[in-house]
Amino acid sequence: MVDFDAVTLSDPSSDLTATFVPAAGMVGTSLADSGDEFLGQRRGLTAYVNNGKTMGIPILYPWANRLSANTYEVDGSVVTLTPGAGGVRTDEHGAPIHGLLAAYPGWEVSDRTDNSLTAVLDYGADPQLLAAFPFPHVLTQHVTLDDRKLTIETTVTPTSSVSVPLCFGYHPYVKIPGVPREEWTLRTPAMRHLPVDDKGIPTGAHESWPGGEQTLMVTAYDDGFDQVPEGAVFTLAGGARRIDVTFETGYPAAQLFAPPNDDLIGIEPMAAPTDALRRGGYRKAAPGKPETARFSIRIR
Repeated sequence: MVDFDAVTLSDPSSDLTATFVPAAGMVGTSLADSGDEFLGQRRGLTAYVNNGKTMGIPILYPWANRLSANTYEVDGSVVTLTPGAGGVRTDEHGAPIHGLLAAYPGWEVSDRTDNSLTAVLDYGADPQLLAAFPFPHVLTQHVTLDDRKLTIETTVTPTSSVSVPLCFGYHPYVKIPGVPREEWTLRTPAMRHLPVDDKGIPTGAHESWPGGEQTLMVTAYDDGFDQVPEGAVFTLAGGARRIDVTFETGYPAAQLFAPPNDDLIGIEPMAAPTDALRRGGYRKAAPGKPETARFSIRIR
């Protein structure tokens, strides 16, 4: 087991607890109620730290999911990514995936109470990070646990005259403890589906997604979406349990990931769709105008 100090928050109104590990990329490792775990542990914290294998609630930063090449262009400047350097990891097809901060140790806890945690990363202070994403800024995560709801608020504050592209996301892996996956139901909002090719890259096509509820059964997902409404709620339910993942603000895109051989589903809030850092269509945090995005997970 990796020996990192974990911070466990306690909900003042219930037995719900949430655990984060600041020195391992501020990853959320547990969301539990009286011993019942609602986060998918996958390969665990050690594999996340050593190999970037995601688990729990990892931040995907500065881009979520894959890029279609090792270069991207912002305002006329081309950035080249070097796999294996500066936090750049690739998938089985060689595509840069999930950004640069997997298990990144540079987070500093700036505030802590029994049910809240604030951690700050001075992104602009690390030359290796800047080589792959040359936009100096401070990244702040503020996490609270209250009324059976875990809220994660992320603020991007530029620290130079350069605006910062917002293409990040999170990958909460959630599950219903004690209930077989085949019996889970998933409710999604109406949004726009973005089909991908056999390498997981959007094809450029799109189609309407009416939303609604379906039993998960053995259905596998690895699907991207945009036009996600502000405040949209994704609900996973089974037995007497229910998990609401709410895209409260700043997340107009999403990814659903449900592998057929694992009892979990990733409901991923994204500031921009997959490959947006190459294709465009993303927002920016401008100098003097920090941008904040927020999502929450409520256990019912």
